Amino acid sequence: MTIKTNFGEYPVGNKDAVENFHGNQLVYIAWDDHLGIGPANVFPLPPEMPFAALLEEVIPSVVSPHPDFEKIDWVKAQWILDGESIVPELGKSLTENGVGHKSLLRFKTPGLTGYQGSGN
Repeated sequence: MTIKTNFGEYPVGNKDAVENFHGNQLVYIAWDDHLGIGPANVFPLPPEMPFAALLEEVIPSVVSPHPDFEKIDWVKAQWILDGESIVPELGKSLTENGVGHKSLLRFKTPGLTGYQGSGN
């Protein structure tokens, strides 16, 4: 379907639809109280990826340079998926943990509030 405008026809479509990512889904990941890393980073990830791979491969690829990274106690990390608290099952896939296309997955690390407590 197209929409007529003063400049001709404007194609309607969703450029970030899951069909456009070759079997992957976009997942936004944010580390609360660590805005120096960025408010949220987006990754094209396979839905069948085990949640554990986020902790071992994906998250460290972005946040490991932060001074707080080595202090993270992943057992105590708190997870928020699309606004709801979750307890992820590490051996299950992203999909099995409820992570979908364009989900926002945030994690909080108790006791760690950014560089020198700055939130960055």
